[in-house]
Amino acid sequence: MTVIVTAVFTPKDGAFNQVAAALSPAIAAVHDEPGCQLYAIHEAPNGQIIMIEKWDTAELLDAHGAGEAVKRLNASLDGLLQGPVEVMRLSPLPAGTAHQGTL
Repeated sequence: MTVIVTAVFTPKDGAFNQVAAALSPAIAAVHDEPGCQLYAIHEAPNGQIIMIEKWDTAELLDAHGAGEAVKRLNASLDGLLQGPVEVMRLSPLPAGTAHQGTL
């Protein structure tokens, strides 16, 4: 079953553009990783940046978490965030059709 992940990044005051710029290179790099179906960032109304991810399996997600792209991303975010990234793994609760009920 696929795994959905949200990661919430809260930039320090005045650092929104720097955080977005740090996250952007990871998008293409991570999409090339095995099992990545979706890796996208979105701006929230409160100034946070929300990353939404979709992975084929938890094992492939775990490999991503231990990989070089995440290490580079974490290094590029050093000093730009108010606190730790809030990461949440989600499992779909299908509803409607298979297409309608999941990401």
